[in-house]
Amino acid sequence: MTSPDEDRRTGAVHAVAAYGLWGMLPLYFVTLAPAGSLEILGCRILFSVVVAAILIRWQHGWGRMRTALRDRRVMLTLAAAAALIFVNWLTYITAATSGHVVETSLGYFINPIVTVLLGVVVLRERLRPLQWAAIGVSALAIVVLVVAYGQVPVIALTLAFSFGLYGLLKRQVSGRVDGLSGLAIETILLIPAAGLLIAVVSSWGQLTLLDHGPVHFALLAFSGIATLVPLLFFAGAAKRLPLAHLGLFQYLAPILQLLTGVLILHEPMPATRWIGFAIVWLAVFMLVADVLIVGRRGRA
Repeated sequence: MTSPDEDRRTGAVHAVAAYGLWGMLPLYFVTLAPAGSLEILGCRILFSVVVAAILIRWQHGWGRMRTALRDRRVMLTLAAAAALIFVNWLTYITAATSGHVVETSLGYFINPIVTVLLGVVVLRERLRPLQWAAIGVSALAIVVLVVAYGQVPVIALTLAFSFGLYGLLKRQVSGRVDGLSGLAIETILLIPAAGLLIAVVSSWGQLTLLDHGPVHFALLAFSGIATLVPLLFFAGAAKRLPLAHLGLFQYLAPILQLLTGVLILHEPMPATRWIGFAIVWLAVFMLVADVLIVGRRGRA
């Protein structure tokens, strides 16, 4: 029997592993060249199904999965979640392979603010003053970034809202299906889309899966592991850490994405963008402060 302190330490290691791996995904996608974003997405879906099936068998989870498959409400919700994660993955992979990693980091910095906003609009939740202030500051940041980019940061907003809505849907069925079974069902539902992507890329004469040697094939096949392993680490962290503490670790991923884009891939980062990011970080700081204040009051 482990002590609470040991549990928290293990949970923290799992959280760092999960968000650290998510933060390093852009570098992995870059190594998959000359495969394009459509082929990478198709392979990610297909190989994720294979890895999920192996893990479910290993965890003796077929019974839980069959229960979810028989639940009509769960299946409809997961179908909608699958559509959102398809949009999210396609946007993310396309951005990572076309020199827009910095903007992906912006999307995941904004995501917690979008989640709070969705709570108000969809779930009719009441916000505390500091949360309202964070939303207002983030709106100002978007205006500044529109000026900095010369256009609306479509990639960042697509990532933030698709993942925010995805999380909202997953929350609706969290008590009826576990994370691994849910993701397995979502990827199974996306198999036709993955097959269509592979067929389209093949018809263009651009399919690289079988034509660039075993190393390239292995790297593409690894996309299934790269998708599922962080989820398992996240599940381990979620079991051991309070939700408020787990939420603080989520900023590790966009920090790593930003560092990857600026320091490794040398994407442009003019002063106006730094100002926009700084305003976003101020909004994030407000959300973190609100979580810490509420947590301290709860303990008191």
